Amino acid sequence: MAEVLVLVDHVDGEVKKVTYELLTAARTLGEPSAVVVGAPGTAGKVKESLASYGAAKVYVAESDDAAGYLVTPKVDALSTVAEQASPAAVLVAATSEGKEIAGRLAVRLGSGLLVDAVGVNGDGSVDQSIFGGAFSVKSKAAKGIPVISVRPGGVEAEAADGAAEEVSVSLPAVDPAKSARITGVEPVVGGDRPELTEATIVVSGGRGVGSAEKFEVVEKLADALGAAVGASRAAVDSGYYPAQFQVGQTGKTVSPQLYVALGISGAIQHRAGMQTSKTIVAVNKDAEAPIFEIADFGVVGDLFNVAPQLTEEVAKRKG
Repeated sequence: MAEVLVLVDHVDGEVKKVTYELLTAARTLGEPSAVVVGAPGTAGKVKESLASYGAAKVYVAESDDAAGYLVTPKVDALSTVAEQASPAAVLVAATSEGKEIAGRLAVRLGSGLLVDAVGVNGDGSVDQSIFGGAFSVKSKAAKGIPVISVRPGGVEAEAADGAAEEVSVSLPAVDPAKSARITGVEPVVGGDRPELTEATIVVSGGRGVGSAEKFEVVEKLADALGAAVGASRAAVDSGYYPAQFQVGQTGKTVSPQLYVALGISGAIQHRAGMQTSKTIVAVNKDAEAPIFEIADFGVVGDLFNVAPQLTEEVAKRKG
């Protein structure tokens, strides 16, 4: 069975959920092999969790350069392994960094690039949701080893047993003149709430919330549910909530078990970032709001009446 390379997305030895989704997708094409790029000792921290999602091999590319430069060491590692292993495909997360890695790698390998996939099929084709989710298409690389960027939340992660056999990879020295060096790292200040793209429940607020001060109604419901907080572009542009929490075509893509939309009309750009959520609950005063077209449960009403009641009811059930 052909190998399928998966670039491991990790922070300080903690594997991001999207990596497990990539390993699951890789199993439809062949045998998943994880590629870990980072500081010395990184692979030891992540090996066990990669094995639990079916990684047959773990290619270890560790060095001070790997942790000290953006993008280039990861492209170097993937191209080195791809030339040795001749994999059926290479999968990376469709994050801002992942998309750059995928583009550079495809050029290096002379391969086709398949972007922002929401599904990977056994015949090597991928499913893509385009034009803000208005159309679904299938695409296939015409030459070389397909390099596929997969949208976080596009594939459901499923556990599987893998041997996670370690294979060491030597990286070429990074040319500082051609690479961006990391000069400092600061943790994201996100409080106690889950990270938006990793959360199983997301509560988002839109323009209907009315102001930054009133966004508290969204936060209270999120905290009662143990959820992440999101915002529509309209809410972000109006200054109600920071841009890092924006959900939509120009923000983050989420696919939680439960998505609660408060005061969000549901423009196609927003729906593109959350319509793969398993259950969607919408609260809006406008009965004609487009969000109701994709909602599993809809409440036509004032969010400032509905959300506090919901928060209170959730607190009662938990108590």
